Amino acid sequence: MRILAIDVGTGTQDMMIYDTQKELENSIKLVLPSPHLYISQKIREIENDLYFDGEIMGGGKIKKSLLEHMEKGYKVVMEPTCAKTIRDNIEQVKAIGIEIADETKDYKDYTKITLGDINITKLSEFLLGYDLEFDFDKIAIAVQDHGYNENMGDRDFRFEKIREKVNEPISPLEFGFSDDVPEYFTRMQAVRRQIRNEGIEEVPLVMDTKFASIAGMCFDEEAKKLNSFIAIDIGNGHTTAASIENGKIQGVFEHHTSSLTGESLERYIKRLASGEITHEEVHEDHGHGAHVLNPISKIEKVIVSGPKRELIEKTGLDWHHAAPGGDVMMTGTVGLIETALGR
Repeated sequence: MRILAIDVGTGTQDMMIYDTQKELENSIKLVLPSPHLYISQKIREIENDLYFDGEIMGGGKIKKSLLEHMEKGYKVVMEPTCAKTIRDNIEQVKAIGIEIADETKDYKDYTKITLGDINITKLSEFLLGYDLEFDFDKIAIAVQDHGYNENMGDRDFRFEKIREKVNEPISPLEFGFSDDVPEYFTRMQAVRRQIRNEGIEEVPLVMDTKFASIAGMCFDEEAKKLNSFIAIDIGNGHTTAASIENGKIQGVFEHHTSSLTGESLERYIKRLASGEITHEEVHEDHGHGAHVLNPISKIEKVIVSGPKRELIEKTGLDWHHAAPGGDVMMTGTVGLIETALGR
């Protein structure tokens, strides 16, 4: 069985092609810039009015680049669906000066840019250049999706859905969607549409990047020796931690990495393990929140991943940098692969 796993992060998009007939370490791997980075660069290089079509994607630096582009006197027009990359509320998109496409108008003199978290055509062309066919039994893709509810801010809504999921001890693998994706996860829905529009019949498994990483950490060689541990992804924007015992998530908290220090991170981790952490203390500290079902017996070790993982070194905790398959960059893709295999 051949599996394509793509983990779209803030800094990079990490890809792995895994063949179950070979060792994981012999998988083909790619680490490329995250889509929002090269699209932002393209915006900065164009001296013309811009027209956007495509899908909802991770916005990253795109909004800033568009504002700078409009400050130069250029117009920016976006089709309604991809405009939700900037804000889910279209009125808020228009409020910053972006026009929403009108079918009765002609935009032929505008430079066109297509938005989307993945580009299967570009990837398949790249693989064919190395005599590798784009032929997979399963495709699994991770993006960070806050979800959308017009009556609730995305910080609160995202954590509400995490809390609903962890209503009992569950495996991190259960965060993957192999069938129906809830409508409120607009970015995951967009990935599914992109795959379908590329003419690919295989319905991809989709998963949140943070829980793909947590799942992957559980398959690190050091983590597999442990029964009670903390798995924590310290990302560029968000830090998500789960207390794990007997292979199940017993509690979770999510915060903004920029708001954490070594001291506060250590405190939150210890309180997560003991079951004393509260949603209010994290939320009032401008984080997303916390939810605990059960304390774990002890912290045998903290398994850490993510581009800002060195923050763990400022704590007094016993930690280990996760490298499932021998690669610190492939934690999310390994989580996707294991979720796709259901192991």
